[in-house]
Amino acid sequence: MTGYFAHIEDESIKNNNFRKVLYTGKFSQLVVMSLLPGEEIGEEVHDYVDQFFRFEVGEGKAILDGEEVLFAADDVVIIPAGVKHNIINTSVSETLKLYTIYSPANHPEGTVHATQAEAMEAEKAEHH
Repeated sequence: MTGYFAHIEDESIKNNNFRKVLYTGKFSQLVVMSLLPGEEIGEEVHDYVDQFFRFEVGEGKAILDGEEVLFAADDVVIIPAGVKHNIINTSVSETLKLYTIYSPANHPEGTVHATQAEAMEAEKAEHH
């Protein structure tokens, strides 16, 4: 099939990896993520990448250039290129399930990082 098709809510909910790339196109990339209670993506800046987040399960906090926004399931956060940001699961018991779209792609095609520690180690070598 040209392109990609899936029920994104199901893909997001069943994912237990910190990060898993589902599809990489010429100008965008679809990634599912799972953050354990209290876990965060980690503060970062993508100088040339816009990022869209959709939260399927859980609640948390997004920090964009120091401004905090609280979110819950079914909410969306868009982060323009050049904005320092972090996504934090503020729950003490519920795993945060989400998907994100990078435009353009930000990770090597087929990337799977089971844990945040694994992701951080890999990004030292591959991060754009």
